[in-house]
Amino acid sequence: MKKNTHVIPSVVKDPRLIEQRRQQIVEGAVRLFTKKGFHKTTTREIAKECGLSIGTMYEYIQTKEDVLYLVCEYIHTQLEQRLQQLISEEDTGRDSLEKSVKNLFYSVDEMSPLIVLIYQETKSLSKELMKYVLQKEEEITNIFEKILLKGLKDGTISIDPDSVKLMAHDIIVIGQMWAFRRWALKRFYTIDEYCQRQMSLIFEKLLSRG
Repeated sequence: MKKNTHVIPSVVKDPRLIEQRRQQIVEGAVRLFTKKGFHKTTTREIAKECGLSIGTMYEYIQTKEDVLYLVCEYIHTQLEQRLQQLISEEDTGRDSLEKSVKNLFYSVDEMSPLIVLIYQETKSLSKELMKYVLQKEEEITNIFEKILLKGLKDGTISIDPDSVKLMAHDIIVIGQMWAFRRWALKRFYTIDEYCQRQMSLIFEKLLSRG
């Protein structure tokens, strides 16, 4: 799948400075959005939180919606990098799946406020920007789809080929459930127990024992 990223115009032409300042803006916005929400946070508050004047901040973004998009892109990139870092070409599909599913659960635990933020606030994006955000979600899901196909090919995973895409989405949903339902789940399970039990259920259904 071809990756595509929306380009937000900037009056500043130095790419390194743009990246640095936008990271500064994102970090400040994340703190405010997770605490107050997108709509209750003003651009002036974002500028103050990230240590910039309102005028300087507008040299790097055009609207508050741009900031929300950058925040979503940042969160997705962080999650994708975490999932990719343990994948090795030398591993079997089963090995890769075990590592990646476990990594997903623990990443969701660490990033829960950010993941909840995405699902609460992306509705505020325009259709154009929403398209890019949803595409990023699909790219992350595609990581698991590729792993399942690898395991199907090398014989370490047993799954109906027509169910691979659906199972990849199921894994993402099971992982993200900890972010949305941990207020209830934490009464019964630690993140370690949740991870172990969910992995057992997934592997019991999907993996060959050979």
